[in-house]
Amino acid sequence: MTQTDLGTKAETLAAHRTETLAAHRTETRAADRTGPPAAGATASRPALGVLAAATATHGTGRDGDIPLPRLPGFVESAFSPLVYEVAARCLTERPAGGTSRSDGAGSGEGSRTAVALASLMGDTTTADLASRRVVSGRVHNPLLFMQATANSVLGHLSREFGITGQMFSLSTLDDPVTELLAMADLLLEDPELDRVLVVGVELGGGERWAAVHRELSADHGRPVPDLPASAAVAAAVLLGRPGSGTPMTTAPTQPYAGDNSATAPHTGSVQGLFDLADAHCRLLRDGDRDETETHAHQ
Repeated sequence: MTQTDLGTKAETLAAHRTETLAAHRTETRAADRTGPPAAGATASRPALGVLAAATATHGTGRDGDIPLPRLPGFVESAFSPLVYEVAARCLTERPAGGTSRSDGAGSGEGSRTAVALASLMGDTTTADLASRRVVSGRVHNPLLFMQATANSVLGHLSREFGITGQMFSLSTLDDPVTELLAMADLLLEDPELDRVLVVGVELGGGERWAAVHRELSADHGRPVPDLPASAAVAAAVLLGRPGSGTPMTTAPTQPYAGDNSATAPHTGSVQGLFDLADAHCRLLRDGDRDETETHAHQ
């Protein structure tokens, strides 16, 4: 594919994404006014099949926390190690996917997989540490420069699993899970893609982090995540179009309230992704359900 072809494809994807998100927001506003769709109503967008899901928390002080996974080349921050942890679980859970760089590349799945990562403020731990070192006159650590962008861990993931599809990192003041599902819906319109891995991550932080969070979300009413300064939470969901062996679907343009969302630990802007992952995991644990469940996202 030539550079001109790539440029044209990128422009087409960008235009399509704008139209998809605009349609999504219009439908969401209409749903808010009219209530849930009537039984048997057909969604205007095709459903997304949930192929695999994983969540991980570190340093929250709650049940289920895991030790921070070691990720070569990444230091100090929990952002990239936790993103890699949940992404790797999804990619290795998928039966047709590879479990290592060689397997992933050899299976052909990598070239047909895209990845989208969303976080309101990105790796604030790394950014905060780097700025403090500069202010104090200490020598800058080049690893902090490398890992300061979310694309760094996506590159590592691409290398390990042979992923050559599109990769995006998103930051939005709107609901990031809505953006991720809309992006997945858009990407799956590409006949060269079969799967989209969506990942959401949220870090805890100190008072500077909380002040920035409050300022960024002032117009959206999103509370500061109830997380200790060193905590991190991440969730990943592997999506495709519904088909044989897809135990659950989600509608990208309809509201969804998780079964336990009222009592779930607050995980900030990625709570909806945790709800979706938890619903998928519960369905797999039940094991005796014959019908595919359909969920909509909130």
